[in-house]
Amino acid sequence: MTDLPDAERHREKMRKRKEVQDNEVAAKAVEKGLLAVHTGPGKGKSTAAFGMALRTVAHGGRVVVIQFIKGAWNTGERIALEKFDDLVEWHALGEGFTWNTQDRARDIAACERAWEQARAALRRTDVALVILDELNIALRYDYLPLEDVIADIAARPVMQHVVVTGRNARPAMIAAADLVTEMSLVKHHFKDGVKAQAGIEF
Repeated sequence: MTDLPDAERHREKMRKRKEVQDNEVAAKAVEKGLLAVHTGPGKGKSTAAFGMALRTVAHGGRVVVIQFIKGAWNTGERIALEKFDDLVEWHALGEGFTWNTQDRARDIAACERAWEQARAALRRTDVALVILDELNIALRYDYLPLEDVIADIAARPVMQHVVVTGRNARPAMIAAADLVTEMSLVKHHFKDGVKAQAGIEF
């Protein structure tokens, strides 16, 4: 049988917790476009951003994805989100990871082309969410001017959300962000010789 005093204590504890939570939620009145940064050595930075894209289109919002560094991979996220072609624009403008191209000038040129697309998206009032996938990598290698990038993001429409992904986010990007999540690496199956698989890595 249920220990009634314990049940009552639990109910009272949860009632007080709910009261605190409700008061905290009620105190939040600001509504604005957020800059979110997903960084760190762990897996899931881009995946989390694409989850936000799915939420956005579910609410009828338009999404623009700009992929830096990564080439035109046929990823599951892209295949799924492009089914919402009236709400999602996808620009994979990288040429592959830097160790693949081995050409700094070519990498810079690709990132500059991608940033032109990004800048255009950041000026559009009809776009609810802009995902700048692997932008942190481009900034880490100084392929783009950090101050200009942050200024362009700051000048976006007031209600537009932006997500920047990639390892090694620069301190200035972290300082500019409203939300920063660092994905930590605890364990990875690659270490055990497991190759990249559809539905997990792409």
